[in-house]
Amino acid sequence: MKILSFGSLNLDKVYSVEHFVRAGETLSSSKLEEFCGGKGLNQSVAIARAGGNVYHAGCVGAADGGMLLDMLRSSGVDIHLVQQLPCPSGHAIIQVNADGQNCILLFGGANQQVSEDQIDATLAAFDAGDILVLQNEISNLAYLMEAAGKKGMTIVLNPSPMTENILSMPLQYVSYFLLNEVEARDLCGEEAADEEYPDKLLARFPGSRIVLTLGDRGCIYRDAQQQISYPAHKVQAVDTTAAGDTFTGFFVAAIAAGLDVHTALEQATKAAAISVGRKGAAPSIPTRDEMLAF
Repeated sequence: MKILSFGSLNLDKVYSVEHFVRAGETLSSSKLEEFCGGKGLNQSVAIARAGGNVYHAGCVGAADGGMLLDMLRSSGVDIHLVQQLPCPSGHAIIQVNADGQNCILLFGGANQQVSEDQIDATLAAFDAGDILVLQNEISNLAYLMEAAGKKGMTIVLNPSPMTENILSMPLQYVSYFLLNEVEARDLCGEEAADEEYPDKLLARFPGSRIVLTLGDRGCIYRDAQQQISYPAHKVQAVDTTAAGDTFTGFFVAAIAAGLDVHTALEQATKAAAISVGRKGAAPSIPTRDEMLAF
């Protein structure tokens, strides 16, 4: 079984601020740091550091994408499916406040140049049963989802950032939804208690598996046979930028390795707890050994 992470690669500019900038306000930041990021890159790095055999597909700028490719390569990700294009790489402007919370402004760049031809050529190297990890930061996502679904791949979707186009996609092909309470509410189209969202999503997408992350309140797993609640580890948050991506990567790696769901949740939760105690996106993601020692 192979794992394909087809997603975004971003250069993250992280500004440390006392509070998030308000409308009409000019605010000085205390620090500027640049990191490798993008939900696709973060999840690929997390899968690799968790011990998974992962291939990344996507697009970067030929002039500014070297740092992103180096990060993937050094983390053990196969990058031969990444295309380098004559346009800027995607990037993000991230504010991190005094409590370690973040808000993010994205520019798609090369991530929005993923073509149907690239998708077809990439999927030709994968088979039914292989895992495809998706987010919502690249172009032609619906085409990719349907092509992989018809091929029989196991699709893991993190519907972030949550936009209206998600609702028009062929979500019947998704095997695992990994999402937070805000994304769950938008996908359900109604307000509910957080604990009710897994049931609502399962009713809407029968046969899928729901993993709802609830920050410092842990997570809930739901499928047709069982529901599992798993608590979060109490840690001091420094930067939550890649916590969700870290959780996703470690969960996917555990499932691909044949581990049971409870163990997958345990490992993903530990890894996410480590990541929030560190600065940056990809640099905050722990290794499997660090997770096991946590």
